[in-house]
Amino acid sequence: MDYLTLGRSDLKVSRMALGTMTFGRQNTEAEAFEQLDYALERGVNLIDAAEMYPVPTAAEFQGRTETYIGNWMRQRGNRDRVILATKATGPGAMVSYIRADMRHDARNLRLAIEGSLSRLQTEYIDLYQLHWPDRSTNFFGQLGYQHDPSSPGTPLAETLAVLGELVAEGKIRHIGLSNETPWGTMKCLQLAEQLGLPRILSVQNPYNLLNRTAEVGLAEVLLREDVGLLAYSPLAFGVLSGKYAGGVRPEGSRLALFPDYRRYLTEQGLAATDNYLQLAAEYGLDPAQMALAYVNSRPFLGSNIIGATTMMQLKANLDALELTLSPELLTRIEAIHTRYPNPCP
Repeated sequence: MDYLTLGRSDLKVSRMALGTMTFGRQNTEAEAFEQLDYALERGVNLIDAAEMYPVPTAAEFQGRTETYIGNWMRQRGNRDRVILATKATGPGAMVSYIRADMRHDARNLRLAIEGSLSRLQTEYIDLYQLHWPDRSTNFFGQLGYQHDPSSPGTPLAETLAVLGELVAEGKIRHIGLSNETPWGTMKCLQLAEQLGLPRILSVQNPYNLLNRTAEVGLAEVLLREDVGLLAYSPLAFGVLSGKYAGGVRPEGSRLALFPDYRRYLTEQGLAATDNYLQLAAEYGLDPAQMALAYVNSRPFLGSNIIGATTMMQLKANLDALELTLSPELLTRIEAIHTRYPNPCP
């Protein structure tokens, strides 16, 4: 494992992080413990969660992911070995059961952090993220004009001020964004500088061979402003592993259990996936490891967040750290991307 310094901080995070959104729904607590133990043994130190996890979110499951992680850290006595990241949910009908009002204001952020600290059984969060914007804008694959100026949400300065108070109180060490735009990222950086508020270290956005939209606009911000990308869905819900090729839905797989998760199953996305699978086969590579190695190689990467439901998947994913893609192979990947640019934003 190698480690990258996240933003302008002293946090050295593993190049690959463990995502946990299956804990509590697809994975039992015992399975979660096994994954966490193995990841830590392999050098993974960044564990990423959210107050709304597991996904799909529902009132009967919400909070289990953080509870499992909290139980694991308490039983293992290893809190000091973990860089713990979690997220405050944004507004939306799908999460209205958590709190009636999900704005990023003082009341909601304080309720969110206290809930997470309790479930995680810790006194502080290393990286506290805003799960998605509290305003009308594009995220979760939305296209077209979504920027309604009449729906500005909680002012970013107000949100950052609350987070600053939580940092001063020792409940948060650092802050980050998620599902954020280049404008939102730059605005937070600007306000932090102008008002002496906490500076964001990271943006957690989707990034994979089927969705490289982070390269358009956001990547320049990340590189020039020293902000790390926490890449989520690096295997595009598992599609890039090839396990769904030809319309197959393995028993117990995510898309078999939750068929509505079709973000990476567009016509162009499936065509691009077939090309990437053929390319991996030509080079004798595991397609999942090729896809992960591509993300690992990006200069704006802060950490690559992998998720798994089985130990076999987790071990294979972490083995991608040993794979370096040749210049020739990278050129071939770019050729496919040119034919099928961002088919699944």
